[in-house]
Amino acid sequence: MGGRIIAMIREASDFILAGAVEQPSSATIGRDAGEVAGIGTLGVPIVGDLGAVVREGQVVIDFTAPQAAMIHLAIAAQAKVPVVVGTTGFSATDLNRIKELGSAVPCVLSPNMSIGVNVLFKALAQVASALGEDYDVEIVETHHRFKKDAPSGTALKMAQVVAEALGRELDKTGIYGRKGLVGERGKEEIAIHALRAGDVVGDHTVIFGGMGERIEVTHRAHGRDNFARGALRAAHWTIGRPPGLYDMQDVLGLRARI
Repeated sequence: MGGRIIAMIREASDFILAGAVEQPSSATIGRDAGEVAGIGTLGVPIVGDLGAVVREGQVVIDFTAPQAAMIHLAIAAQAKVPVVVGTTGFSATDLNRIKELGSAVPCVLSPNMSIGVNVLFKALAQVASALGEDYDVEIVETHHRFKKDAPSGTALKMAQVVAEALGRELDKTGIYGRKGLVGERGKEEIAIHALRAGDVVGDHTVIFGGMGERIEVTHRAHGRDNFARGALRAAHWTIGRPPGLYDMQDVLGLRARI
């Protein structure tokens, strides 16, 4: 993702790469970020500490891992630099801390930066609300073999959206895979199943199953550039915003428009 974001920055007329950060043990430390991304020399060396470059730019974009993202959020908040976070796999404690940090700077947090997926989040709420209690909800997500967290942040967000539309608490009704003699499906269950295979960028399907029919809503990511473009759109949107925790629904104006 870092490489694709750098590539999208180079293509954009209103962005300049001010700094690039990798984990301190990375072999890329000191190398040119553009060369590592495969787009040629940019004159921006990769560093191992966000604090060294955070004030060089107007926005920090983070696609890392939960532990690193929490460190980066704290650094950005202290420097009063807005931040866009596409990292997933945060714990409940992490999310509470992110809310606190969001009081210092504008922070866009989204498990999926794709414009299509975020439109789908809104549509899922409408579908679930219209169908009501008579349709079972199952969510299936597939990602590449290297993905570390499961289920995906996008699948969890889909489940949360559906649960809220149906007036359910996901903590009580969520089911994560099934095994053994589990008995008849509970009426309020919202099940999430995670598949890992090959180089799949990201597929998500929400199934609404009724007696005699079913509705399947699917989003398939063909590449990572759509996530990168969404992240840049979010970065542009944060400039001049008041401190607070936002998501892509805010960035795209979907809360009021759809």
